[in-house]
Amino acid sequence: MSLRGKIASVALTDTGKVREHNEDMIGAEADIGLFVLADGMGGYNAGEVASGIAVKTIINLVRDAVARRTFPYATPKRLTRPSIILRDAIHRANKIIYHTSKTQPQCEGMGTTVVACLFHDNRVSIAHVGDSRLYRLRDNRFEQMTLDHSLLQELVDRGFYSQQEAQRATNKNYVTRALGWNRMSMSRSTNSRYRRATTTCYFGRAVDMIEDEDIQLTISTFSANLDTVAKQLIQLSNDNGGRDNIS
Repeated sequence: MSLRGKIASVALTDTGKVREHNEDMIGAEADIGLFVLADGMGGYNAGEVASGIAVKTIINLVRDAVARRTFPYATPKRLTRPSIILRDAIHRANKIIYHTSKTQPQCEGMGTTVVACLFHDNRVSIAHVGDSRLYRLRDNRFEQMTLDHSLLQELVDRGFYSQQEAQRATNKNYVTRALGWNRMSMSRSTNSRYRRATTTCYFGRAVDMIEDEDIQLTISTFSANLDTVAKQLIQLSNDNGGRDNIS
């Protein structure tokens, strides 16, 4: 079923003030309800290669599955079929990135985070690897829907930091999972209900340069114009240092 005209979206990315290259990649296929963001890492321009492979592979595989309606059977974990499509596409992207990094010397060691969602049947399926995030704003409640795969998050989980202390920590950029680092990706795929016309989903990269409260305030203030929301969030990130690529 086409979602043409039912989802409003905007995608904007910026190099920031410190990096020489933008290794972020965004993919948006609103007609099928698919949105993907990847943050690449690696020497030279390999990060751009990894994030590009991730987004293009996921979009192509999901679009093909939706067009063919080749939905796999549900699993004992009760994942919906679109969730399985999303998960399998990420696993496939991981294999391609891993193979490329092993066979192309200039791409050795490259990897990428990814966060993706697929809207379907008044639900949204979410999958992610790494520390790129997805938030949900609904009924004036702003929630982080993904849990970072990072050293800092592990320290929070083990009680070494509180969430408030983690906001001020300096070791925020050590991810523990990424596409391309292992033969098999370790994506986490979940199902979530959303309510039509009352929900805003926000993908964030370099969100550690903006407090969650400021993200919520910006979205709420400029919600009538999503282009303005995106531009304001990137401006805020750059005003706060622009230490990384911003998407």
